[in-house]
Amino acid sequence: MPATRNAPKIQDRIEKSVEIKAPVSRVWRALTDSREFGEWFRVKFDAPFTVGEPAVGQITWPGYEHATFRAVIQAIDPEQYFAFTWHPYSIDVAVDYTKEMPTLVEFRLEKIPTGTLLSVTESGFSDLPDDRRDEAFARNEGGWTQQMKNIEEYVARNP
Repeated sequence: MPATRNAPKIQDRIEKSVEIKAPVSRVWRALTDSREFGEWFRVKFDAPFTVGEPAVGQITWPGYEHATFRAVIQAIDPEQYFAFTWHPYSIDVAVDYTKEMPTLVEFRLEKIPTGTLLSVTESGFSDLPDDRRDEAFARNEGGWTQQMKNIEEYVARNP
């Protein structure tokens, strides 16, 4: 009987969560008001988030100011669910990422006794080109860890 090899498992999903000591309504505003989102995510937007529309802004994160944030808002379900699609780790201005399938970023808010449980899930990495998948996953895995800290600190500073 021939030996079988298991193909390496492709990581497709990043999941992070943070408990924020603030009401759901406050966390929701920090998440879905484009100006506030931009403060903690470090992007300068010129327009509000609108379902079905692109959200485009200048990245202000040190070292990435040359890049533009581009996403399409997929859903805004007040104080519960916010989602967008984007091309993860798309920082090379010479590359046309629009030929790739975007990943889906979903935020869910849940009221808990101490405030709000905010969860983020990014999925769809298995659809990325082989030569970008691992780096995009690794960068966003660390990126979402940092962004969950950023929104928690932002809300604490701006009640």
